Amino acid sequence: MTTTKWHLAQYNIARLVAPLDDPRLADFVSALDRINTLGDRSPGFVWRHQDADGTSTGTRVRGDDAIIINFTLWESVESLFEYAYHSAHVEVFRRRRDWFEEMRESYLVLWWVPGGHTPSVEEADERLDYLRANGPTAHAFTFKQRFPAPSVQPAASN
Repeated sequence: MTTTKWHLAQYNIARLVAPLDDPRLADFVSALDRINTLGDRSPGFVWRHQDADGTSTGTRVRGDDAIIINFTLWESVESLFEYAYHSAHVEVFRRRRDWFEEMRESYLVLWWVPGGHTPSVEEADERLDYLRANGPTAHAFTFKQRFPAPSVQPAASN
């Protein structure tokens, strides 16, 4: 029996403390290519949402020009966790308060997608809203409360 692999979708939003061309964000902007390349080459990496410039800083969501997104697919929760917290990415993560406003609501959501499916930004934003409204479930969850990949084979995509 052929099984289709599941991938972990990861989506997070952040609200900038200033426009991207502001000197306060210079270190963040200068780290983007290095950190994105590191992620792209990390074990378990599958896909990353990108604008024409290779980042996702031009994608707008939630009607707020100050919000930027990060949206990726991974082979497992563990591979994403390793990249996020045990690679050079953590140096940038530790400085997030220098560049982003504190978010009072959930800003990161995880969920499983069938291999071969690339979710849209709209789907990702809907998952974040679902997490905010319902808390962690198998439909939308967090690192702190994880759910395993579904045990059933996903339906074929059209």
